[in-house]
Amino acid sequence: MTKDQKVVAIQEIKDLLQDAKVVYVADLEGLNAAKSSDFRRQAFKQNIKVKVVKNTLLQKAMEQIEGVDYSEMFVSFKGNSAIMVAETANAPAKLIQGFRKKEEKPALKSAFVQETFYVGDNNLDMLANIKSREEMIGEIIGLLQSPIQRVVSALQNKSEAVEATTEEVAAPAVEETPAAEAPEAAAESTEETSAE
Repeated sequence: MTKDQKVVAIQEIKDLLQDAKVVYVADLEGLNAAKSSDFRRQAFKQNIKVKVVKNTLLQKAMEQIEGVDYSEMFVSFKGNSAIMVAETANAPAKLIQGFRKKEEKPALKSAFVQETFYVGDNNLDMLANIKSREEMIGEIIGLLQSPIQRVVSALQNKSEAVEATTEEVAAPAVEETPAAEAPEAAAESTEETSAE
């Protein structure tokens, strides 16, 4: 690779990493062309950008990125490396996990997620369980709706209780209608006492 080609390759990596909030470095070594192609296809469907890179060029590109010090990841740059850039924090980890149900690779080398560095494949499960922004928003909305739903439910139960109480009060009045015959009986007994 000529010096000019290296400069172009470093710039491409920088463009990919610029403003990235989620960056994974994975080892795809051992995947044949068909499996590698399948992995890329699945990544594309999940809006994950994948690029196989040389470790030295990746390190040089990361050193030139302003605002983030990627140096913690450099120890993992050995062998075959592919960078994965995504919007959703756990998407690359879930993709790797799903792919590894059938294959031994890819393996996680390191990741930069939510301003935190993770080095080593042992972090894969933890990264897969990180909630995405959409999941967090959904949970927050659910938590906010919960008290409102309780209030609405309580108000509905109270109105049902008021209706039930009104029906109970009205029900005895209906039962007293047979007692309307009682005044006639009372009148008869009054007539009997006055006849005496």
